Amino acid sequence: MKSILALVFLQTYMASADPKGYQLKEPIQPLPEISFSEIDTEKILLGKKLFHDVKLSHNNTISCSSCHDLQHGGVDGKAKSIGINGTLGDINAPTVFNSGFNFRQFWNGRAKNLEEQIEGPVQNPKEMDSAWDEVLVKLKKDSQYPSSFSKLYSNGITKENIEDAIATFERALVTPNARFDRYLRGDSDALSDIEKNGYQRFKSFGCVACHQGMNVGGNMYQTMGVMGNYFKDRGTPITDADLGKYVLTKEEADKHVFRVPSLRNVELTAPYFHDGSAKTLEDAINIMAKYQLGRKLTKEEVHSIAAFLKTLTGETPNILKGNRTHGESK
Repeated sequence: MKSILALVFLQTYMASADPKGYQLKEPIQPLPEISFSEIDTEKILLGKKLFHDVKLSHNNTISCSSCHDLQHGGVDGKAKSIGINGTLGDINAPTVFNSGFNFRQFWNGRAKNLEEQIEGPVQNPKEMDSAWDEVLVKLKKDSQYPSSFSKLYSNGITKENIEDAIATFERALVTPNARFDRYLRGDSDALSDIEKNGYQRFKSFGCVACHQGMNVGGNMYQTMGVMGNYFKDRGTPITDADLGKYVLTKEEADKHVFRVPSLRNVELTAPYFHDGSAKTLEDAINIMAKYQLGRKLTKEEVHSIAAFLKTLTGETPNILKGNRTHGESK
């Protein structure tokens, strides 16, 4: 059964007016504020508990929150995440905040939705290194999970219901009311002059061609290195993680093609790119200008664009306000 929360994510908010009626003539739309029904709230709280539960990993040491820290932008701050037994992962963990608005999940887009995305980390030997049969046994032995699942799902604890609960929680991780959202809704004083200038450059330079819509990205694929050979210049060996969508399709045109990341809360999610190669927001802007736009920016231009990007930092998701987000169900 699809929850009412999921209906919010079927809306594109690409129409001429936002939910409050302000006419939008911009390529970016404000995030909605999400409200929850009683059953949604119960499912979200169950998903939240599972999100923080190390029992999803083989040796009970790794949870979803290990790589997606909800107190630090929904990321772990590492170029490549650390999984079970200290194993170094292959790629930079993208933020889980606002991930329900992405048209695909993972950098190479291999998962069509959040439910499908959950399948990967649980069974990946470099992440949780578990198996669903093992996870189900653990949760069924838990003192609380059987009753919690039975209340929400007629067939109790199953792989599909675990995925549904976690995905429902993740869809609730919306960060509304960024200063830029307030600006879009008509508050011209929400941004400073330099931030407004940065937004105009963001549009005029062409950044907005890939980073637009409600999530300021996350709704299309793009090649890393449209205007230059990023991977050659990077100077480190190319890995499977660098191949992007090609890993799925084996089509030459899909080499180095990635899902464009959302720029929501981008000031909180360093380091940047799939390989974590850009340590600062300014580094990321310069690299994108060179390899995606074929431009060399002045320091003042970079500074103003960075100032604009920082206005995309939103509020704490409603479901996390006043709630503990770490150390649950250890």
